[in-house]
Amino acid sequence: MQEASLLKHLTLAVMRGQIRASQDPHRPGWHLAPCVGLLNDPNGFIYHAGYYHLFYQWNPLDCRHGSKYWGHWRSTDLVHWEHQPVALVPSEAYESHGCYSGSAVIADDLITLIYTGNVKYPDGSRTAFQCLAQENDRGEFDKLGPVLPLPAGYTGHVRDPKVWQHHGQWYMVLGAQDLQLQGKVLLLRSDDLHQWQNLGEIAGSNLGGLGPFGYMWECPDLFRLAEQDILIFCPQGIPAETERYRNTFQAGYLLGQLDYTDASFSHQDFHELDAGFEFYAPQTTAAADGRRLLFGWMGIPDEDELYQPTVAYGWIHTMTCPRELSLQGDRLIQQPARELTALRREQRQWQGRAQDAPHFPISSAEMIIDVSVPFTLELGHKLMLEWDGARITLSRNNLRTGLREFRYWRGQLHQLQLLCDRCSIEIFINQGEAVMTSSYFPAEPAQAIFNGSAELCLQHWLLSSPMLE
Repeated sequence: MQEASLLKHLTLAVMRGQIRASQDPHRPGWHLAPCVGLLNDPNGFIYHAGYYHLFYQWNPLDCRHGSKYWGHWRSTDLVHWEHQPVALVPSEAYESHGCYSGSAVIADDLITLIYTGNVKYPDGSRTAFQCLAQENDRGEFDKLGPVLPLPAGYTGHVRDPKVWQHHGQWYMVLGAQDLQLQGKVLLLRSDDLHQWQNLGEIAGSNLGGLGPFGYMWECPDLFRLAEQDILIFCPQGIPAETERYRNTFQAGYLLGQLDYTDASFSHQDFHELDAGFEFYAPQTTAAADGRRLLFGWMGIPDEDELYQPTVAYGWIHTMTCPRELSLQGDRLIQQPARELTALRREQRQWQGRAQDAPHFPISSAEMIIDVSVPFTLELGHKLMLEWDGARITLSRNNLRTGLREFRYWRGQLHQLQLLCDRCSIEIFINQGEAVMTSSYFPAEPAQAIFNGSAELCLQHWLLSSPMLE
């Protein structure tokens, strides 16, 4: 379908669906969400000329994972966002089944997008092209076409390029599946973003001491932080363990050193980035002040998505809040971006036994809880957080089966920071030592209800709801 026709159908979907979506009681107050349809991976997250740009995978025509467009927001402060023209529409033969995920760089002082053109064939096979599009003076993006066909030795599952510059050359990490159906990350190099040399596999299943580690690695992102190189990626096909890898697919990282000369990456063990129910496809960028920032998709592929009640209102999924990354020893720390404190209003403090605490509103709120001894916290009558002195257990009823499901974190607890919105809760443990991110759908204005004899010291803020313009 040609671009003009696709844009007509997109416009119709937005005109028909936006009022219905805005009437959803679970519509977020301050998290980024699609105006209609399905949102998934953050793409092209970059800072340029005074603006943060965040592109995103978007199916405006349905709440299912159909043919993907790239939507586009921008912001000066990570809090107030405004819509920009739709960046990519899957109108060309080399992207016939979607403009899949990718990244952005600044080349010739213009934002250049690098993305995967996804093509599926009637016999069930597929291929992938890595493609470029460049910003024009109207704030739109002109497609420059494919710059990298499917590499030899891999299935059609090759996607999600993340590109950066090092010593005057461009480098790309690319998620891939080899012909033995093992997940890999490829490293490529270019002088001009157009001609790419495949330097080989730098990480993957049965590489670097990992052993078998999934049939596909998606959404790689490699960056340097505190003299270490960090490879973030999403391995698919990791067997669930008692307390780890509980989601259908995972998101995590490897800490190590990338040798650009040898195209090798020596790394430590894999760590999950989030211990909650919904977190996937994170992407990072460097802020103007040098901080490393991250957005993630608050969702999981192929995991009961269509049972979420927002589908009845014609939309599904949000981004996480923006997060700042730092290193403490060999662990990656995630904290809410400091800019989010601008949302705070009506501060309230309380101290005493958990069971004596008032019920705090959490439809759009932040709480910081200093506590070390066991207690329980019920969130919106949907999520239960239990701390037993050694382990946090987060539980809820599965939307499809109705059965109770659980996620875990184990360690020594001294503080929780909760960022709450109408359909989500992000729980930062010990100033970002761990995070538990989850969607949830309270049936009434949500409250936090404490129980137990633990002594709490608690701060609470209501959070404002900036308009997405």
